[in-house]
Amino acid sequence: MKEEKSNQFIFSENPNKSKLTLIQGDITNQIVDVLVNAANEQLILGTGVAGAIRRKGGLGIQEECNRIGYTPVGRIAITSAGNIKQVKYIFHAVGPQFHMYSPKKADELLRSTITQSSNKLVELNLTSIAFPAISTGIFGFPKERAAKVILSELIKFLKNSTKFLDVRVCLFSDDDYTIFNSIFQKIC
Repeated sequence: MKEEKSNQFIFSENPNKSKLTLIQGDITNQIVDVLVNAANEQLILGTGVAGAIRRKGGLGIQEECNRIGYTPVGRIAITSAGNIKQVKYIFHAVGPQFHMYSPKKADELLRSTITQSSNKLVELNLTSIAFPAISTGIFGFPKERAAKVILSELIKFLKNSTKFLDVRVCLFSDDDYTIFNSIFQKIC
């Protein structure tokens, strides 16, 4: 088994010392309150992050998604974590297919998934969440651009947090981790 890489930034100006951590590894192994799934509008758990969540969480998550049905781009849907016992909820974040929007609109929709997930975390009085690289797989969002949008939105959220939060961005491939870590080091 390959050793996971990580890089962490503690928001020392935040009295609660919230932290943002980049992790290279399997998002379904994270011990957090919420896993964020990179979802499609039909909430079909196919491949990538969604497939990993389906395999580990069981078919019950897909059944919950089927009951919810269509979820617009830029929005989230919430289900249980099924058989992923160390997690309370899955937030299914429907990111944009990059080629279907102007770059500015795609950024806005991706940012919306991050904002909604972060706000829902606080609304549910939870403290830890793990995000994947939403929209960077088959949805074709350029990875460097996505890293800038995702990380800048999370930093803004954590700087304004009134309580301790443990926010992670979990990246499966070495390439994704390298790209996100490069952006992370520039903006943190």
